Amino acid sequence: MADVSLSEMEAALAIARRGTFRAAAVDCGVSPAALSHQVAKLEASLGVRLFHRTTRSVSLTEAGRLFVERLAPALRDVQDGVEAVKAQSGSPSGTIRINAAITAAREFLEPLALAFLRRHPSMQLDLVTDGRLVDIVAEGFDFGVRVAGLVPSDMIAVPLGLPQRYAVVASPAYLAERGTPRTPADLLGHDCIRVRLPGGTLFSWHFERDGDVVNVDVQGRVTLDEGTLARSAAREGMGLAYLHAFGIGGDVAAGTLVPVLADWMPPAEDLCLYYPGRRHLSAAMSAFIALARARARGIA
Repeated sequence: MADVSLSEMEAALAIARRGTFRAAAVDCGVSPAALSHQVAKLEASLGVRLFHRTTRSVSLTEAGRLFVERLAPALRDVQDGVEAVKAQSGSPSGTIRINAAITAAREFLEPLALAFLRRHPSMQLDLVTDGRLVDIVAEGFDFGVRVAGLVPSDMIAVPLGLPQRYAVVASPAYLAERGTPRTPADLLGHDCIRVRLPGGTLFSWHFERDGDVVNVDVQGRVTLDEGTLARSAAREGMGLAYLHAFGIGGDVAAGTLVPVLADWMPPAEDLCLYYPGRRHLSAAMSAFIALARARARGIA
């Protein structure tokens, strides 16, 4: 058997998962140079090249794809075995890796994630915010956090008691100049700040009232790819924006943004923590889930 170490195998999987040495080095807690050395040593031991490298990109060779395909499940079994042994101590330790939408991360970071770290000083948190809905198992995450409607059907979901609400808002100056829309159809006569989703499509504004469901492909002079930028543009009077209510509470209270079409906004959707049901739960994961359930019930 080739003389390879666990850290070298983990390094290769991290590069395959993240696509760059720099990002993988952050995941592994080492420098890019150290990570490159580990992979070079692994390739020398195996006698094959696992990655095509250029100054701009990193991609798997055919041998690399085979290596990752066979190794990833086996290494996960090894890690689960280690965690199972650690669980016998009853004291959570290690790192919890979570993938979440950025708006979701803002909501659960303090009441759940940071509260968990304060309770368990031996634990570490690795939180990755991503607009894409990723495969948390394939990309090495313990948990995902998304609204209930986006949780994959093969995952176990834990509602966090943080209902997700949205609002259409504009600055007082914009509404004074252009008027206030009364129905979703009125939006077609307004400048709307459009948001491009990670896949490249434009977000369609969704409305519901008394059983009527309306989706509007709004138009406007400004197109952005991040909600906080849309909030800034709306505050500057560039048009109406469809935003997560959690991030604009201060603006609404201060009067710098004014909600419209409130009676047309869709009902709130639960924010959920989710994880694969087939995976062994480490002591850390079990403790995190227990705290999430307790916080959602208001008893922790």
